[in-house]
Amino acid sequence: MNQKIITIARNIARTILILVAGFWFVFALLSGAQEAGGGVMGVVRNSPNALPWLLLFVFVWAVFKWELVGGALIALFGVLSIFAFDTYKHIDTFLLITLPLILVGGVFITSSITEKK
Repeated sequence: MNQKIITIARNIARTILILVAGFWFVFALLSGAQEAGGGVMGVVRNSPNALPWLLLFVFVWAVFKWELVGGALIALFGVLSIFAFDTYKHIDTFLLITLPLILVGGVFITSSITEKK
């Protein structure tokens, strides 16, 4: 495969991954803050809800260091999100949360394997 195509796909996947991880982390952090008391303390009390998405940032870091391992971790995170967030119950939730993670992880795995050949 052409090296230029691999580089473009990798950069698009990295951008999408950072945007997805950032969005879901902020969403998880703030979405329950009002019920947890509101304000800064509500955000602090609600912060455990954002831990899975903080873990995703660790996987993002792994992608930049070791693309194959990071891609596998992100794809696995996507598969596990099917059960952790019950995304199998609603197609829209599956398409918003699970599918992007699996696809982006697949791009990293593919680009790493293709580049080594």
